Amino acid sequence: MPEQLQLRIQGDASQPTLIYLPGLHGDWTLIGSFKRALGNRVRFVETTYPRTLEWSLDDYAANVETALAEREITRGWLLGESFSSQVVWAMLARRRFEIEGIIFAGGFVNHPIRAAVRFAQKIAGGISLSLLTRIMFGYAKIARYRYRHSPETMKNIQEFVVRRTELDRQAAVHRLRLVAAADFCEVARAARIPIFAITGVLDPIVPWFPVRRWFRRNCPALREYKIIWRADHNVLSTAADASAEQVIQWMKSKSEMRNPKSDPKLETPNPLAAPNPAKAEEGGQL
Repeated sequence: MPEQLQLRIQGDASQPTLIYLPGLHGDWTLIGSFKRALGNRVRFVETTYPRTLEWSLDDYAANVETALAEREITRGWLLGESFSSQVVWAMLARRRFEIEGIIFAGGFVNHPIRAAVRFAQKIAGGISLSLLTRIMFGYAKIARYRYRHSPETMKNIQEFVVRRTELDRQAAVHRLRLVAAADFCEVARAARIPIFAITGVLDPIVPWFPVRRWFRRNCPALREYKIIWRADHNVLSTAADASAEQVIQWMKSKSEMRNPKSDPKLETPNPLAAPNPAKAEEGGQL
């Protein structure tokens, strides 16, 4: 039976909703420490993708929207990690889900080094399962040391290793192929929903300097691009506490912008309201 997209939800529906879409590995196995750091301040929705070799980025977006709708989640913040930044752009372009704000973790519009993506695709496509297994067990040993103070992540490391199968490798190669072909520059230029980005200073996978420069020059919806010291590409795990606090601050600032206490007349319009005729009077740009 084909795998299905899975959701896992922590928190009450009355809280702001934060939807985590994972990186190239495609699952929730490395997000435990970040979820712990969030505590009960948001409703946190985790996603695991099926290891499909057929989906387009639009398919990823459509299936995320369907899964959320089935759980009666109709609006929220999107947290796109690395690969899933491309899924977030696809969701923004589709205009089917009411996005309150976007946060990228190690994300990008177009990858700044396309040749590196194609090279990684070739390397991943040629690696044997036995070598992949050895690499993953080596990573697990390193990860157990790195996350020794995070029992939530330690608990998920074994699941992370178990999921690294031949099908998983093929799915990762397919996702790299999607990244290499994607172009969401026009979507980013036209975006009116508040966009934030966070990354580790040590990120050779998605170098932050050219990504930040492109965002600042071409994406007027960008509100802040935060660099976390002593963190790497997997910033949500390697700097879980700092990342969680920054994400909460961004979500809180958007809420305060929409609901100022001093003067109701200064309320900032909902950036997604314009396409909805029933709420057209609220439309506008942040």
